[in-house]
Amino acid sequence: MNSFMVAFGLASIALVIGTFLRAKVPFLRNMLVPASVIAGILGMIFMNAMVQFDISIGTDMNMFTTIVNELFTVSFISISLTSSKKTGDNTQKEMMKGIVGMGTVWNLLYALTPLLGYGIIRLCGGAFGMDSIYGTLIPFAFAQGPGQASAFGTVYESFGWENAAMIAVAFAAIGFVVAFGVGIPAAKLGISRGLAKHGGIMNESIIRGYLKKEEQADSMVRDTTCNSNIETLSYHFALIGLCYIVAIGISKIFALIPGFLGSSMSGLMFVNGMFAAYIVKFLMKKFNVDFLQDDVLQSKITSWTSDYLVVCAFMAVAFNVIGDWIIPMLVECAIMTVVTFAVCFYFGQRFGSDNDFERTLGLYGTSTGTVPSGISLVRIVDPEFKTNTAVELGLMNIVMMLSTPVYLVLLAMAAGSLSAGMTMLSLAGLCVVYLIILKVTKTWGKKSFSWKK
Repeated sequence: MNSFMVAFGLASIALVIGTFLRAKVPFLRNMLVPASVIAGILGMIFMNAMVQFDISIGTDMNMFTTIVNELFTVSFISISLTSSKKTGDNTQKEMMKGIVGMGTVWNLLYALTPLLGYGIIRLCGGAFGMDSIYGTLIPFAFAQGPGQASAFGTVYESFGWENAAMIAVAFAAIGFVVAFGVGIPAAKLGISRGLAKHGGIMNESIIRGYLKKEEQADSMVRDTTCNSNIETLSYHFALIGLCYIVAIGISKIFALIPGFLGSSMSGLMFVNGMFAAYIVKFLMKKFNVDFLQDDVLQSKITSWTSDYLVVCAFMAVAFNVIGDWIIPMLVECAIMTVVTFAVCFYFGQRFGSDNDFERTLGLYGTSTGTVPSGISLVRIVDPEFKTNTAVELGLMNIVMMLSTPVYLVLLAMAAGSLSAGMTMLSLAGLCVVYLIILKVTKTWGKKSFSWKK
């Protein structure tokens, strides 16, 4: 049996069951739990049961970790191949508040959570034999999701930290749970208190999670190639494959850089995939063949990777590996959930626009799961996307590039090139820098809404 295809098949079965349960179980419908999260939890239980009873199924958790890593690279390539929407000058000016504000608060959390995580595991992890450095994996999981958690965890492992990828992916799986477990009640509370100006009554199709036959419409995807020659979908996947090979070349170039920087950048395939996609996109425009690529279809491919990323992230978690450390991990996750919620909802009220509530929810979902998690929460309070929040969540990735010093510092510590003390001092300094940016850009101002009736 092919281990990859078995893993893909099991994840697919879990997604089908998850979709059915979301439609039929009232609690799951009312909580708007995504089918991928339901599927992931079921898959995780199944995989660990197979291990517990020593039943061979033709694949294992390591394969799911590999799939997460590879799919994340594919998702970044697909995102980078998608063109950005153009907006008017006034809209752009207003959107900048959300883009800069949310992006900078995300950067703040990216630096703050490993600082706190290191301290938490230092206090409670020793009794369980857990090294403090594992606590610094939390930002890659909560703030970035399973793909980057696996990618950075793998880099940690290359520096000698065993099972770092598994620990990071476990953190990411818990992140999805708290993203929706806390975010959905907060969204409903906001609707009940009139904070969601575009909330109203949610569409029944959104609640059940699928479209009935009479609700379905023709696809908006355009055929850009003749099917007798090559299927349009095949062409788009071919572009992704091309970018992946270019990314491998970029990784080999980075590997020539001496020290931890070279080995780290060489191992971050999702970053190199993004660079490769930008190069390919540029060349396509240069040679006037970019019309062959459809952004709607490209976005659907990105969404496809997101669904499977979530499922496989859960199914990659092995209880027997994290079992000894589960208590300190849960303690860290609980504290980080409170911290992330507090930071997002404090600054979210102070960006200075009439869609700050939507931004707050989107920022929290993104800071505990992924951008799609944030958009899912925004959809609850703004089902027709009448605000620009969803677009801002995507564009804030530009501001999030300012987080680069954070992961460079963490990787330097993991490689033994920087002491723990200097690492923590650097992270604290970066937190101050991000706070200053919020003040200078005037995205840290007075409250624009209140939770009180």
